[in-house]
Amino acid sequence: MAHRMAKLNVFGRQLLVLRIEREGWTAARAAEAQGVSRATAYKWVRRYREGGDDGLLDRSSRPHRSPRSLSAEQIELIVRTRVRRRYGPHRLAPLTGHPRSTISKVLTRAGMSRLRDADRATGVPVRYVHGHPGSLVHQDHKKLGRIPAGGGHRFLGRETGQGNRHGVAWGYDHFEVVVDDMSRVAYVAHVPDESGASAARALLEAATFFAEHGVAIERVLTDNGRVYTDSHRYAEALATIGASHKRIRPYRPQTNGKAERFIKTLIGEWAYGTFYRSNHDRLAALPRWLRFYNYDRPHTALDGRSPMTVLVSNVRGNHI
Repeated sequence: MAHRMAKLNVFGRQLLVLRIEREGWTAARAAEAQGVSRATAYKWVRRYREGGDDGLLDRSSRPHRSPRSLSAEQIELIVRTRVRRRYGPHRLAPLTGHPRSTISKVLTRAGMSRLRDADRATGVPVRYVHGHPGSLVHQDHKKLGRIPAGGGHRFLGRETGQGNRHGVAWGYDHFEVVVDDMSRVAYVAHVPDESGASAARALLEAATFFAEHGVAIERVLTDNGRVYTDSHRYAEALATIGASHKRIRPYRPQTNGKAERFIKTLIGEWAYGTFYRSNHDRLAALPRWLRFYNYDRPHTALDGRSPMTVLVSNVRGNHI
């Protein structure tokens, strides 16, 4: 593709060649009219004579030969060592004899760029994205220690923060998170406890939220906690929204990684991302942050788009 400052795009090249080959302009005159050099004009005329209209298209800048590129055997060795040893580029470099930057590129092209994306038992990368919003949502629970009046120890330090706890009812806030697998749109419910009834209520609220955006939940993926597996209330909620229940394999929390990753973002950017003088202030900031996450925050896994942009663009029957 031509760079953004190029004076000739494909249409400009066609015009240049037309003036010289069909209308009899000199190369110098045609080049001057379009603000390029005579050498450039001769180059495009030569390409046109050699390849016709196809000769005026952009060509790859990749060299014909790359004598320093890795062989297939070397690439295979890096990937095989990564799977067997479970090492990152820094530790693979001395074993394979290649720079860390080279190993990183090889692993990225092989889809093995991060150790945390691999199954702990087999080393195989665990990656999947369902085809449309609502096809699968991830649900998980998170509890956070409440902030005492005056602020907690994370910002004020241990001595001052711990001192603010005196005379304050202490405990935890509980949250159920529901994340759409395809679009990463998230719903967070502040619930009273870690029970099946709370999980069921959160799922029904999330289903209503997604339905308002034209999305029906078809499957729900959870861990094997009893609030999801043994609760009649949760089973009734699944039946109410017409969704099937999927569970992760035992001891494979990365299978529910989209919920886990969202919780990490939630904690880092909302719960502990700024100073709150009270627990009430933190809870009051949650809806505003969640709207920012869904509508405005660029998501690296979505090529910089926001989750809601992807959801609206990919609701079944409205693909773009």
